[in-house]
Amino acid sequence: MRGRPDRGTVATYIPELACVDPAAFGLAVITADGEIACGGDCDKPFSIQSVSKVFTFTMALGRYGNLLWKRVGREPSGSPFNSIVQLERERGIPRNPFINAGAIAVTDLILSGHQPREALGEILRFMQFVCDDPSVYIDEAVAASEQRTGFRNAALANYMKSFGVLDNPVDLTLGVYFHQCAIAMSCVQLAKAGRFLALQGRNPTTGLSVVPAERARRINAVMLTCGHYDGSGEFAYRVGLPGKSGVGGGILMIAPGKASVAVWSPGLDDAGNSHLGRIALESLSQRMGWSIFGA
Repeated sequence: MRGRPDRGTVATYIPELACVDPAAFGLAVITADGEIACGGDCDKPFSIQSVSKVFTFTMALGRYGNLLWKRVGREPSGSPFNSIVQLERERGIPRNPFINAGAIAVTDLILSGHQPREALGEILRFMQFVCDDPSVYIDEAVAASEQRTGFRNAALANYMKSFGVLDNPVDLTLGVYFHQCAIAMSCVQLAKAGRFLALQGRNPTTGLSVVPAERARRINAVMLTCGHYDGSGEFAYRVGLPGKSGVGGGILMIAPGKASVAVWSPGLDDAGNSHLGRIALESLSQRMGWSIFGA
């Protein structure tokens, strides 16, 4: 993968991400029995960006259950991740929790009843818990870069606020959202964090349940249908597994009952998903016969 010339384009609308080396590539696979296989820049932390939405979605489902669906839908958007078009047509209700508007609505629910610092601490502690690694951190330079340039996200949040979808002040919700997206993890850490989704909601380190098995299945279902924005159908078609991408170039992929996989390659395709990351995961899924649709 390192030698391929078709690397995609590094995100530049967040200035700090524009500085990332486009030649970087890492991959980590953790099987159901705990075996780890990794290569490349698998231990180098990167900004997970929208991959964080899997975990805030998990937290919100645990806290609000089916009440969550009054604030956000669970259907594919078919639109870019930062589109405002559907919000106008659907009276401020985001199409799913993985597009930017939906993730902002989910973050607003997590913030409710807390100070921003408390809510962000809860998110970070959950990330550290599921990957069993207290060294996971928030990249403050990336968060500041997002806050300086996040005009489209501010527009989405204000539009939802006008429809009563957000409860908290927009600036506070966005502050938590920008910092959650700036969480930095390596491929190994991210693959570890996703293990509970591969193992029916169970954390293999402790043997305890993170979420009920039914909820893990539903989170995986939304990842499969909505995890790659308007490229979700392409990912399902080519890879055949639940996944969630981020504009930092990371992708978390779940092979239910078999493995949790994380890949990082900063160059993005036109839909904002890692170009080489998707190619690598397609090859891995095919070789291992992991597609949920059959070998």
